[in-house]
Amino acid sequence: MEKKENDMKDENVEETLQKNDIEIDNNEVINDESVNSENNQEKESLSLEDKIIQLEEQLKQSEDKYYRVHADFENVKKRLEKEKYQAIDYASEKFAKDLLTSIDTLEMALASSHGDLSSQELLKKLQEGIDLTIKNFNTAFEKHDITIVETNGEFDPNFHDAVMQVNNDDYENGHIVKSLQKGYKFKDRLLRAAMVSICKK
Repeated sequence: MEKKENDMKDENVEETLQKNDIEIDNNEVINDESVNSENNQEKESLSLEDKIIQLEEQLKQSEDKYYRVHADFENVKKRLEKEKYQAIDYASEKFAKDLLTSIDTLEMALASSHGDLSSQELLKKLQEGIDLTIKNFNTAFEKHDITIVETNGEFDPNFHDAVMQVNNDDYENGHIVKSLQKGYKFKDRLLRAAMVSICKK
């Protein structure tokens, strides 16, 4: 009987020991898990910090790129504005250059009048100089799309300025009889209306 009781005690002791071992193992597992969890949290926090640093760096690079592009755009804009104003200021440069020949011709005609010439020779030289000057003017006008307003046919208030009315049987009523001053167009735009007389019956 005593032996039986001792056996039972031994069994109880073993069971208690086994339970304690299980509890210790469970505690160890729990401790391991908590340690792993802490390590994971540290890793996550580190990776989040790294991500924040990376994103801040990317943002800084994007801002730098934006400021460079904006500065380039402003420079191009200023240069184009400058070129535009220069183009407006010097729009007549080519035309002015083409008129220099006409001035040269007039000056040569004037210089020839100071020589020892007879009145007939002087008149002839001046006439040649004037004819050549007019020819040079017309060449320059033609080159720059400046044309003479037509004065044949019916009166057009858009291009003609009627300063006289005459009765003339050779012309129809409202038609131009005579051009008193030439009119000019630049391409399709009127520079100056032609001064004309028209037939009024």
